[in-house]
Amino acid sequence: MQIKPIYIKNVTVFSEEDILENCALLLENGKISKIGIQEESNLPENVEFIDGKGKLVIPGFIDGHIHGANGADVMDATSTALDMMTEALPWEGTTSFLATTITQAPENIDKALEAVAVYENKPGQAEVIGVHLEGPFIEKTKAGAQPHAFIKEPDRQQFERWQHLSGNKIKTITMAPEHDPDGTFIKYLTEQGINVSAGHTAAGFSEIKQAVEHGVRQITHLCNAMNGIHHRDIGTVGAAFMLQELRAELIADGIHVSQKMLELIYQNMGSKRLMLITDAMRAKCLQKGQYELGGQPVEVTEGRAVLEDGTLAGSILKMRDGAKQMLEIEGVTIKEVIEMTSVNPAKQLNLYHRKGSIAVGKDADLLLVDRDLHITCTICRGEVAFREE
Repeated sequence: MQIKPIYIKNVTVFSEEDILENCALLLENGKISKIGIQEESNLPENVEFIDGKGKLVIPGFIDGHIHGANGADVMDATSTALDMMTEALPWEGTTSFLATTITQAPENIDKALEAVAVYENKPGQAEVIGVHLEGPFIEKTKAGAQPHAFIKEPDRQQFERWQHLSGNKIKTITMAPEHDPDGTFIKYLTEQGINVSAGHTAAGFSEIKQAVEHGVRQITHLCNAMNGIHHRDIGTVGAAFMLQELRAELIADGIHVSQKMLELIYQNMGSKRLMLITDAMRAKCLQKGQYELGGQPVEVTEGRAVLEDGTLAGSILKMRDGAKQMLEIEGVTIKEVIEMTSVNPAKQLNLYHRKGSIAVGKDADLLLVDRDLHITCTICRGEVAFREE
């Protein structure tokens, strides 16, 4: 299907190279074809005009860790569920994401991966760019909302089966590296191009340092389901601060990590090593009430989702709100937010050649926002996916 070209004018563009004022963009065939001065001659036929009225154009958000939204969950294992997510996410600025599984019975993970393997991304909706396999190779004492009954030791044969079922779409895996002390499994995953993330782990600093030597390059939802900083062992959190090879996911909702801790993390890691995620579950975009995550009952109250015992069960955070939370930190500008929401996730997933920044030839995943990050329009691969009425 032919995508109608779009010409966006009267905007400030946060391009890959610079901040361009009084600028215009031409989008053709889902890509950014021109960036520069406003010139309306020689435009393609049937072009759609968007007057930005002085707004900012920034790259669309990439959520590398999300379980569900709008009443749907990746573990529902249906194209309908994925459609519900891809339709809802542009409203909060997310233009692409990793469909994230949870520790569950192997046959349930099978079905979820098979659903992603055959899913066809739709025009004008957020793009499923792969799978984040969260568990089941994790530490039981740091399981959080991951069901204990299905946690298992690292298993190369099982992973290979799941990767085959997914159509080779598993891009990130969360695992506890202390369960692979010689690094055999981590090294194998790294050789396969998998982004290995330490999470749901009881590893201390030395174990994380060793895991980095084996190939770990990411920390899953920093501070949550891991050892914090202690004066005798600075743990996984301290390792994230000190080891420059690592990027870290961050749930910036003020609940999973307090505002002061967000500030401390930013002071120690900066914008180039942080990646904002939502870790959201199906209740995002819905009312308070009773829901489900990985077969477990979840109660959603004001701003949070919890299991029956009070354990946090993912979040109901919207990416735009996490970005706004970080923008409140002293020294954080929109440029730094772009690094944390777009540039870093794209680089971490080896997608920076086509996503994560505004440059000619890249996917036209764009947001029109004001300086408070209020979104007025979301464009997914060259098509308007959300427009404020």
